Amino acid sequence: MAEIRIVDIRDAEGFARIPPCADPGFDHRSCDYWEDGDRGSRAARLSWWDPSAAPSKPSAPAPSANPFAPPPRDPAFNPFAVAGARTSFNPFGDDDDDGPADNPFAPRRDTGPVIGADQPRKLQLLGRGLRVFGTYAKVLEVDGRPAIYAQFGPLSAYPRAQRVRELYPRLPAAPLPAVITCIAATPEARGAGHAGTLVQAICDDLAGRGFAAVETYPEPGVRENGTSAATVDFWVRAGFAVAIDDPRFPVMRREL
Repeated sequence: MAEIRIVDIRDAEGFARIPPCADPGFDHRSCDYWEDGDRGSRAARLSWWDPSAAPSKPSAPAPSANPFAPPPRDPAFNPFAVAGARTSFNPFGDDDDDGPADNPFAPRRDTGPVIGADQPRKLQLLGRGLRVFGTYAKVLEVDGRPAIYAQFGPLSAYPRAQRVRELYPRLPAAPLPAVITCIAATPEARGAGHAGTLVQAICDDLAGRGFAAVETYPEPGVRENGTSAATVDFWVRAGFAVAIDDPRFPVMRREL
């Protein structure tokens, strides 16, 4: 019996487990189709996740020295201050000598990004909600090999999904649903039911995060490897109902 494991994409190690698309012209590791409603693309862009593939930029020439320029001055220098006087405390300044006083009753907040700026662009997109929402993607592995990839999250994270929803005012406005934007299997994993297993795991996860419903937006009439939004029939088998029966932009919905 095959060993099934579901991995949350929350760091570089998980990101490396994302399987390639069946069509080499697309790539989950550089897709921003749903995140960018105007210019998003599914295209394979190797430089997004392999820095060595990015074209090198010529270095700018160093500025020539100006022999008439005055010597650099300390930015903190105040020509009107009394000599030897200590800089006064500025309560509105960016910093002070000793830093802010510790308040033991104030809530502790994590600061800074979870995913570093040196990480692949797509990983940064997947990690932008980690501190508040949680993970935005999962990979299902079969016997240690990545087989299914899925991307999901709150509606607010995916402007293109919001645009589809705006076409249909009769969709429930509150509470807003979570969305599953992508579900894609490797050719070897198809037909075994693993995609449905991953969808169920995502729905259970979203219910645990407090969502009351989840929506998907399949693309009818697209060739098998030309979309990662799956088909209406797939979503029906996964427990979704047709919320909007439109030949171009249908909406599938599942109550959680």
